[in-house]
Amino acid sequence: MNQALINKILITLGFLLLYRLLAYVPVPGVDVDVIKSFFDANSSNALGLFNMFSGNAVSRLSIISLGIMPYITASIIMELLAATFPSLGNMKKERDGMTKYMQIIRYVTILITVIQAIGVSIGLQSLSQGGRSAIMIDTDIFVLVATFSMLTGTMLLMWIGERITQRGIGNGISLIIFAGIVSGIPTAIGETISLVNTGAMSFLAVLGIVTIILATIWLIIYVELGERRIPVTYAKKVLMQNRNKRVMNYIPVKVNLSGVIPVIFASALLMFPLTLLQSSTNEYAMAVADFLNPNGMVFRILMFIFVVFFSFFYASITFNSKDIADNLKRQGGFIPGIRPGEHTKEFLNEVASRLTVTGAIYLGIVATLPWLLIKGIGVPFFFGGTAVLITVQVALDTMRKIEAQIYMSKYETISAVGL
Repeated sequence: MNQALINKILITLGFLLLYRLLAYVPVPGVDVDVIKSFFDANSSNALGLFNMFSGNAVSRLSIISLGIMPYITASIIMELLAATFPSLGNMKKERDGMTKYMQIIRYVTILITVIQAIGVSIGLQSLSQGGRSAIMIDTDIFVLVATFSMLTGTMLLMWIGERITQRGIGNGISLIIFAGIVSGIPTAIGETISLVNTGAMSFLAVLGIVTIILATIWLIIYVELGERRIPVTYAKKVLMQNRNKRVMNYIPVKVNLSGVIPVIFASALLMFPLTLLQSSTNEYAMAVADFLNPNGMVFRILMFIFVVFFSFFYASITFNSKDIADNLKRQGGFIPGIRPGEHTKEFLNEVASRLTVTGAIYLGIVATLPWLLIKGIGVPFFFGGTAVLITVQVALDTMRKIEAQIYMSKYETISAVGL
């Protein structure tokens, strides 16, 4: 392992440590004990799910309690707009246009964060436990201070995520969510042990939970490493010209083309309205929030539908069959039995569509597994399929990028010595 890779890993760990430290910085003017008591009593609803993705920052009402979800929501909105308006989609393909595109996402993130922060700070005004109010300062001042604090925290998270992506290893946004989930696993294990000690959960139930988790991890790894290899044949002239180089003789198409993004997008899309509804005291808003409770069937059905939708949507963005077909034709290669050009593009689209159907159903089933576990056994959110899916997929993706860096350094070393 070379020094450059070690530096990238250390930079990533350093930024993740900063993220975890920010989770312990509360918004000024709140009674943290009252907030914690409230979240302990509401750990099984939408607040518990939101708290999981934030790494328990919500239960402390940290300055990063809104997490990275506003940024993800803004990204979803921009991706949908880019798919709808060709001019916006073309902006992403240009270097200067991509910079402008990312700047628009940041502005939309600020708008979403301000709306959510105001909703949360107003909702906290009616929160009290044992006669103690959650707010210890003037309410108008608190709304201003809380909104500014949460906006600052979200912008810091967005900056940390971008720094990790640019200077570290892996996708920064995914790693932030990964770190938040992993940080809560020891607490979830402790809660499970307490349930066993008090007799609220049997030891056989724990064995069943462990079996389900291991089976889920095996399924995720098996599918994530699965790919369809489409054979490619090159003309003899091309092979002679590249006899000293390795020529790829197949096109790898992953079973799950979208990765973990559909699950993160679906969770963000469902949690955005729930955050506003949970902070409202209106009886109709509270009724809708109860109707969309993560422990209910409606939430799980919506989660499955959104995951499947974003799987197809994101796969259509990441897998560009036209570019692959054009590059293949330019390099003098072709798929046996398929004419180069438009026919190759149509064939690749057909293969990708079939694989996406399988990948989307797989993601939807794994993402809805938490409800089955919680409903049937009563386990914490952290043992659910969504948490396991994100954790395993981000870990696999990070390992792939570390391996790629190691192989790249080996090739550079071989080239430097003239081999």
